[in-house]
Amino acid sequence: MSTDIQDELEEDTQKGKFLTFTMGEDCYGIEINHVREIIGIQPITQVPDQPEYLRGIINLRGKIIPVMDIRLRFGKTFRDYNDRTCIIVVDIENISLGLIVDGVSEVLSIPDTEIVAPPEMNKGGNNFIKGIGKVGAEVKLLLDCKTLLVKASWDESTQFDEK
Repeated sequence: MSTDIQDELEEDTQKGKFLTFTMGEDCYGIEINHVREIIGIQPITQVPDQPEYLRGIINLRGKIIPVMDIRLRFGKTFRDYNDRTCIIVVDIENISLGLIVDGVSEVLSIPDTEIVAPPEMNKGGNNFIKGIGKVGAEVKLLLDCKTLLVKASWDESTQFDEK
């Protein structure tokens, strides 16, 4: 089977699938096709003169990856990391980024018919919400990974390794 067909099949099987994670009492989701891997929290090297939510960098098997604390990015208070804290490594437009979350939940299939646009709000993490997934009686806030990356206030000197 050709690589193009394999890529299309893989994309079709991942459509509508979201990795869900918690941040406090809230549950969020990221499109599974952006997720490269999930790792436990590990030592983070701080980089000077960056916004507080940019916690620093990690060395993941020889690759340097910037790490963002989603809790701080959304303007919430810092919470000490524990054994449930994870780093979700995502690939967005050839840039790898680690997202620190309180805990990873599960992979859910949410059909397009069960996703609605977020309500219009003035500020906060709503800028990063692509939609709201309805799963039974619960709602999952679905992140727009590209916006999360683009709207980050990276210092001009910050360098990113492409895949």
